[in-house]
Amino acid sequence: MSHGIIIEPILSEKSALFQETERKYSFRVLKSANKIDIKRAVESRFDVKVEKVATMNMNGKVKRSTMRSAGRVIRTEGPRASWKKAVITLKEGEAIDFFRDEQA
Repeated sequence: MSHGIIIEPILSEKSALFQETERKYSFRVLKSANKIDIKRAVESRFDVKVEKVATMNMNGKVKRSTMRSAGRVIRTEGPRASWKKAVITLKEGEAIDFFRDEQA
């Protein structure tokens, strides 16, 4: 069950800066997961010790799209899915290497 809680790591410039300076890693997780479940999942999957878990519910934004069809312009919009983000702080001396630890 622990592998199903973590959906994917969030790899961005901001998350890379946090990894280097503050030992913080960001993940997209199941909306139903709580902090204890997330901590256990990260510790078992990456073999590290977690110091702190912070979670955020991210609201989905509105996606707008414009298309041309048969000479007419069609405009449509709809919501993107909401999701949950977890920021993990690791204990001193711990690190996660995403490119080595990810299984195919």
